[in-house]
Parts: sequence; structure tokens; C-alpha cells
Amino acid sequence: MMQAFLARLSALSGWRAAAAAFGLGVLSAAALPPVHAIPVLLLAVPGLLALIGSSRRAREAGWRGFCFGFGHHLVGLYWITEAILFEAARFWWLVPLAVPALAAVLALFIALPCAAAWWVRPGWRRLAVLAGAWVLAELARQFIATGFPWNPWGSVWAVPGIVGDVALQPAAWVGVHGLTLVTLLLAATPALGRRALAAGAFVLLLWAGAGTARLHLATASPPPGLNVVLVQGNVAQGHKWDRAFVIQTFERHLALTRTGMEQAKKPAVVVWSETASPFLLEQDPGARAAIAGAAQTPGLIGSVRFDPAGRPRNSLMAVLGDGPPASVYDKWHLVPFGEYQPSWFPLPIQVVPGGGFAGGPGPTTLHVPGLPPVGPLICYEAIFPAQVADEADRPDWLVNVTNDAWFGNSTGPRQHLAAARLRAVEEGLPLMRAANTGISAGFDAFGHELGRLGLGRAGVLVLALPGHLPPTPAGRFGLAVPLLLAAGVLLAGAVPVPRHRSSATP
Repeated sequence: MMQAFLARLSALSGWRAAAAAFGLGVLSAAALPPVHAIPVLLLAVPGLLALIGSSRRAREAGWRGFCFGFGHHLVGLYWITEAILFEAARFWWLVPLAVPALAAVLALFIALPCAAAWWVRPGWRRLAVLAGAWVLAELARQFIATGFPWNPWGSVWAVPGIVGDVALQPAAWVGVHGLTLVTLLLAATPALGRRALAAGAFVLLLWAGAGTARLHLATASPPPGLNVVLVQGNVAQGHKWDRAFVIQTFERHLALTRTGMEQAKKPAVVVWSETASPFLLEQDPGARAAIAGAAQTPGLIGSVRFDPAGRPRNSLMAVLGDGPPASVYDKWHLVPFGEYQPSWFPLPIQVVPGGGFAGGPGPTTLHVPGLPPVGPLICYEAIFPAQVADEADRPDWLVNVTNDAWFGNSTGPRQHLAAARLRAVEEGLPLMRAANTGISAGFDAFGHELGRLGLGRAGVLVLALPGHLPPTPAGRFGLAVPLLLAAGVLLAGAVPVPRHRSSATP
């Protein structure tokens, strides 16, 4: 049946082949969180290989890869439209353009590997070049034009529950990009025959065995005896910066903090979501005193601040009383167009006026009296593998504060949560996540979910902070591990092996 399907795809040409590639890309998006229909990749990847093989030239293979990537990202990123609708009065013209335009840009990172794979003979060599080049392109996607490594295929394994716990453990060694490499190789096995299928099944067994062994054999440090109070205010995006709701928003967070502290007792730390404080905490001792009075314990509070140059910064502040914040972290991976406008883009679509936000220096470990060293992540900083912790000053835990109200009740918040879970596994550090309207959650150093607050509800989540693991290979060596793996697989497929002729007697 598979061979008949691939033969029919190979017979297509012109727009029919492009449409088939688009459809396969749409299908492959079902493997992403939160659907996790991973078996669809067993159809999508062999189909893509067939369309590459039937192309007449590399440019045509690249075009079919582009169509595949366009369909994949169009579905995977549809939720971005939700964010634009909050500013529809200003940016209505972007509604039909933004997601297709971004999907087209990201599709280039699939088109190029497909074009490269065309040059290699069919079989495992073509697959190796496709998979290796694909991951190298994914690594480039993390940096080009400020980077947007959303929905790497390694994230398909972030399945809720024990299945995901087991499947994600190898990310501690090879990172999510390494998982993407193995996922592509496994997904193509139906196109390579029974031996390849058997080999793929064996690899899956090894994967499951390695994940299970790590869960049972790796030992985390003793818990620090600290409760984390995650406050989810559930403030509607339309009310967040409306002056008529400032006091209501602040009082809601204070009331939730008191409720959380009644459950948590002491010692504890309170975490508010990204820009949760409607007041400028750095300049407002009264607001700091109110938070300290409600918490009676250190608070990590999301707030905007202004630097000496008058530029706003998206910050997380450690509040201990009415004095100045004990520590301040400034977000450094800013959202293009949402928080600043790249200088190279000609159209005025910046949401924040006055030049936008200024970025911080990079990953930082905060040393707050009474707390274990903590590595803060604000919003989509959690999607950047190997760029979330200061390895020279390694934290004992990570805290991710975000405002996913922009995304609505879509796949966006769920994909964002899966990314945060992967960072916990890669770094071997527990991660606590406070989101404005959900999904607030906590993960231990293995990525096991400790609890969550869903979308669209106000509440508190009190979790005991687990211990951390020793530095993982993915945390210690970062992106060098998947880079070397991808380059090795690419070279294995691209470098021809000379055939030795046996000597013949005359």
C-alpha cells in the first residue's frame, strides 16, 4: 500500500505535485503539540522524499519542499492571527497576511534541504542528506533575523504523561534538535523497505529503554524545601493596559497571593506572570510594599521598567519589601514587531511606540536572598534551546513568566508549554511557569509535570520545588551536539563511497 501511494505521488507533476506537497505539510502539522498525531509523519516524510525524487531538477525539489513547509507552518502557526486581532483597529490589514508571510519565510528552511537532497541518489543517502540539512537549517532558524525556533519536530514527543516523560529524556543528551534528527530518520523508514522498518523499530526500543533508564537511574539533588506559589491573574488582554482596570488587576494579584501563601506556608517564593504588575515596580515603593505585605516572602514579579536612556524593558524583579528590587532581569530575546521593529523592515507595524523595548544582556542567574539561584525566562525566551541558562553561573531552577493571553484559546499556549518542558529536560533543571491566563505549570528536572492551571481561569498553583540534576550534555555543550550529529549524518549521505573492484586474473 505504501509503495503504491509513493508511486502515485511520484507520477504527479506541476501544480498537482505542489498541491500534494502542501497537503503533506498540512498533514505533518498534526504531529505537533497539542495533537501529537506522530504516526502522520510516517506518511508525510516518505511522501516528501517521493516528491523530491520525482523532481526533474534541484530547483523543482526545492519548490516542492517549500510547498510542504508552507502548509506545515501555515497550520502550525495559525494562532498568530489571534494576537493581531487584539490590535485589529491598527493592524487589520495584517490579518490575512501575517501568518502566510511568516509561513513562507520559514518554508525556505525546508526548501533548501529538499533541494540539497535531490542531488543524492535515492535511498538512505538521500534521507541522510535531507535529515542532516533539515536540522542544520533548524539551527540556522534559531539565529537568522533574531531567530524563531518554534515547533521543531523534536517537540512532537512532548506528549502529556509518562509517554512524553520517557520519550523526552534523550533531549538531555542531544537537545530538541537531536530529537528532530532522529524523528526525521525514523519517519522515513516506510519508504526504505522492511529492513529499515525493523531498524526503526529497534531504534525506538533503544530510545524507550534509554529514557526509562534515565528516569530511574539519574539522581536529582535533595529538594531545597521551598514552595513556589504561581499566580495566574487571568487578566483579559484588552484590560491589561487599560487604566480603568489598574487597581482591579493589582488587587486581584494581591488577593491570589494571599490565598497561595495560606496554602504554601513558609518558606516560599511568589511568582507573578510577565508584566503582571500594572505599576512600574522599580519606581513605586508603595506597590512593592503591597506585594511584600501580601507575600511575606520573596516575590519574582513581572513588570515594565525604564532604563536611564528612557527605553522600556520587559523585566522580572525580585521584590523583598518597599526597598529597591533585590535583583532585576531584563528580557533579551525580544519579539520582533511585538516588542520592537527590526530596522530592516519597511512597514510601520510596531506595537510598542517610542522605539520599542530595549533588550537585556542575555541569560542571567539571579541570586536572591532566601532563594536558590534562579534562571529567569520571559515569554518566548523559553523556545530557544541552549540559550536559557548561564552555564558559567548555573542556576538551581528556571522560572518562566509569560502572558499568553495574546494567543487566545489556541494551540499557541500549548505549544509554548511544550517548549518550556523541553528546556527543563535539556538543562536538567526544574522549571516553574507563571502565565497570565494559562497555562501555568511546574516541571521537575526530568520534564515530569507536577501540576498545572489551565487556560482562562484565575488561581494559584502551589508546588514544592524539586532538586536539580548535574549539568547535562545538552546544557554543557549546547547546540554543538546536534550540530555535529546533523553534519555527520549529512556527510554520511553526501560523500560517495568508492567501490573496490576485485582483481581478475587474465
